[in-house]
Formats: sequence, structure tokens, C-alpha cells
Amino acid sequence: MTGYEGLPRAVPEDVGMSTSRLGRIAPAMQRWVDDEKIPGALTMIARKGRLVHFKKFGMQDIAAAKPIAFDTIFRIYSMTKPIVAVAVMMLYEEGHFQLNTPVSELIPAFKDMQVYTEDGKDIVDAKRELTIKHLLTHTSGLIYDWGEDSDHPIYQRIREEPLYYCGDVDDFANIANILGKIPLFFQPGEAWHYGMSPDVLGYLIEVVSGRSFAEFLETRIFKPLRMNDTGFSVPQEKADRYMNLYAPSEDGSIQEIESPHDYLLSREPLNFIPSSIGLQSTAADYLRFCQMLLNDGELEGQRLLGRKTVELIRMNHIPDDLQIFYTGIDFGCGFGLGFQVGTEVAETLVLGSLGTYSWGGIANTNFWIDPVEDLIGIQMTQLIPEDLRFYYQFKNQFQVLTYQSIID
Repeated sequence: MTGYEGLPRAVPEDVGMSTSRLGRIAPAMQRWVDDEKIPGALTMIARKGRLVHFKKFGMQDIAAAKPIAFDTIFRIYSMTKPIVAVAVMMLYEEGHFQLNTPVSELIPAFKDMQVYTEDGKDIVDAKRELTIKHLLTHTSGLIYDWGEDSDHPIYQRIREEPLYYCGDVDDFANIANILGKIPLFFQPGEAWHYGMSPDVLGYLIEVVSGRSFAEFLETRIFKPLRMNDTGFSVPQEKADRYMNLYAPSEDGSIQEIESPHDYLLSREPLNFIPSSIGLQSTAADYLRFCQMLLNDGELEGQRLLGRKTVELIRMNHIPDDLQIFYTGIDFGCGFGLGFQVGTEVAETLVLGSLGTYSWGGIANTNFWIDPVEDLIGIQMTQLIPEDLRFYYQFKNQFQVLTYQSIID
């Protein structure tokens, strides 16, 4: 096994997959590059603990004509969130709190929370305490200031608040103090809306563990799993492996919006780490994280979680009648403890399995873990789309091409 592959290789047929059918992935992904929809990409598939597909397409840096490489480093953005959830559940296993523990017991700023009324015109007291489970499941009411109903008065009011991503914030305690004063979008536990809960969890990890958030992830997750290229900053010596970031341009092509040089100038020295979107990683590193979960919490003798904890993580914790405010959850899916969870395969309109858990990042990085088929899929590029329809087209095509390759 070479370092950039993450897991030992296998002949696809030895793990119930077809070499010829896997061959359909390359031309499909190459078309995205040829049509100038993406700069380049990596696709990765592992089954039964063995790597059966790892291909690269297109460029890491279009202007420099630099091809993407197997060890290219990506901004994984919200693929940070599942790692945060695992860190929280490690502390849960150690007995520091229960899922129904009020956040205010650990972070006093969240005591006596208030909530916007449905029309956004008034503020009332919260009916119940905000809990750790609310944070893990995005049912807290701590939302991002964008969504399908972005003209709603509540979004307008939230945009006026001094949130950390548009204000001068340099530590998690400051975030907690700010968020603890902002009324929630809805009563805790009464709806689902993607948002800032993992940023609170980052501070909770610091409070409970007595370590910095970055140190906890490094010592408790990255080092044990040998995720050697994962972190909240890219060191200078690895800058040549860091992919440029792109976005659609007005003429329908794509344009560079951040280079490794721009990143290094803006992010080092790094004074603050957003715990929900801040990680950089490689496909191989993230594969090792996924394989640990697929192995029920263990990889190569390093156990991070117990089997029953992983089972709890990948259960759907969202009732069918819960209001979903933002379409971040795919059709036919619910949400577990930090991950989307498949509940009705037919409703997804994509090949897959019941109980598959997954998530992605805004720059079109995504992964899924399928316990039924003992399968992991990872897809990486660096393009921030204008809307999520592009993200789903790119992701779903790769997922279909993966599952049609199963022959056992």
C-alpha cells in the first residue's frame, strides 16, 4: 500500500465488483472536465476494506496546466462536520455527558435561550433547553443565514447579527457568547435546518477535553488513523499539492477564485479555526476515516469508537413529521448524529442501500458509507457551484456508476 491510496488494493472481482463496469466511471468523469464544468477530480471506491478504484481527471491548476494528483489536498469544507461529530461521540463514550445533557451545563452562554416566532417579528422564551443531541442533528435552531426561504424576516435579522464569519472573532468562547445571545430560528428539536451547531460543538470539545479543538482532533483522530495530510492549515512544504479553488464564470466556463498562494497569505498564521468547515484533507486520508466507521469504530488496531456508538450515529434521529427548512437533506434521507442517513432508497432516485450514511462539502467534495454493501465512495473536486443542482448531478452520477459495478 502506498501512502496516497489509504487502503490496500484489491482486484475488483475479488470483492464482488466488475473491472469493466468500473471502467465506465472514467469517461463519465472526464466529460465533466472536457465540458469545462469542473477543473479536475478524484474518484475513489473501496469495498470490503480494499481499494478497487482510484482515478484522477483534469487539472489541479488550470492556468499552470498542472494535473491533479492522487495526493492533492482539498478544502473539504462541511466534510469537517462528521469528524467533529465523531470527536463529540468519543467524549460521550468517556462519560462526560449524555445526548440529552443541556448545552448550558457545559457552556453557560446557552442558558435561557430565546426563539424567533414563526413570522420572525417577535421573540419568545425557548420551551426547552438546547441539548447536545440538538447540536449533532441540526435541530438546534442555530442556522446559517441562507436557505430556500432566504427572504424570510428571520434571515434578514440574523444577517444583522455579528456572526463569526462576518465579524471579528478569534476564539470559540467568543462564538459561544455571540450565538448564545442570538434567538434561535425555531424551538429546539422542533425542526431541521442546516447551520452552525458544529461550531458550538468545537467549543464543547475544548471545554470537556481541556485541549484545543485542533489538538484534540490531531491527537485523538488524525494521528491514530494516520491521516497525515489532514488539518486546519496547509504547511508551506505541502502548498504545491493544494488544489486551486474554482467557481462558474459568467460565460459558462469556470474561473479561479483562490490559489494556494492566496490561501497561505490569508490563513497563516492561523488565529482561529472554524470547526464546521475548516479542514483540508486528501481523498486517501478521508477514506481511512470512513473505513474506521465502516469497521464499527476501528482501523488497523486503532479503536476510536465502540460498535454500538457507531450504530447510534448512523441511525435516523429525525422524525418523519419534523419540519425541514433547508433542502440539505436528500430525498429519501433522514439525519443521524452528524451524518445524513438513507431511509427510503426508492425516494432518492439513485442506486444505493438503506442505512447508507454520508455528507459533503460546498466545493463538490462528497462521501458515503454503505454498511449493507461494505462499500465506501469518495469524490473530490474544488468547484463552488451556483446552486446545489450541480452538486447533486455530479455526486449522483458517480454513485450510480459505483453501484452498477457490483456483481456479487
